[in-house]
Amino acid sequence: MNTIAMGQREELRAAFETLDRDDRVRVIVLRAVGPNFSSGGYIKGFLEASPEHVSKLADNMAAPTRCEKPVIAANRGYCFGVGFEVSLACDFRIASETVSYSLPEQKLGQIPGSGGSARLQKMIGITRTKDIVMRSKRISGQQAYDWGIITEVVPDDELESATDALVTELCTFAPLAQRTAKRLLNETEDMFLSLAIQAEGHCYSRLRQSDDFKEGVEAFHEKRKPEFKGY
Repeated sequence: MNTIAMGQREELRAAFETLDRDDRVRVIVLRAVGPNFSSGGYIKGFLEASPEHVSKLADNMAAPTRCEKPVIAANRGYCFGVGFEVSLACDFRIASETVSYSLPEQKLGQIPGSGGSARLQKMIGITRTKDIVMRSKRISGQQAYDWGIITEVVPDDELESATDALVTELCTFAPLAQRTAKRLLNETEDMFLSLAIQAEGHCYSRLRQSDDFKEGVEAFHEKRKPEFKGY
């Protein structure tokens, strides 16, 4: 069922940070072995968790958001609790038709503790988030797609190929432009529109000075594929 113990959350954070520092890595993919992405946290360990572990829950599961590189979650089967929460922290979510999403903490007398309800409310609004959180409601991949939670829903036997196709596509773009776009979108999510537009303008101006932008323009005029370097 791929349950995630408290200590494993710190291991996930460390893995994301290591991959983000590795210059050989262009895109990070979070996927699981077996028919289920994750059935959630290791429940037996909840009451035994130290205050230190509990205080780091949201920070550990926000690791995909902090990565400069694009992060994709490939979901199938159960995607519950912390499994859903860490997927919500990724930039893209591709789901198999077999997927079932849920934040079931109400059944344990709790609420999501790793950013799930907050991220979900940003994506789909308070009404639908209350429906999922307060009723511990399960939603299908198709419903998640219709509500704007996931990027794509595909037949189960196409999950790996669809994920690989997205990786290949993202690798065709300039790494610096990808990092800039991700950081800009994340940082301006809660800004007033006027400030967000101003921030976008600053980023655009900086990218105009990059070698990758020059290469992209020259490649366009020369009708060839650009060779981006990441600066």
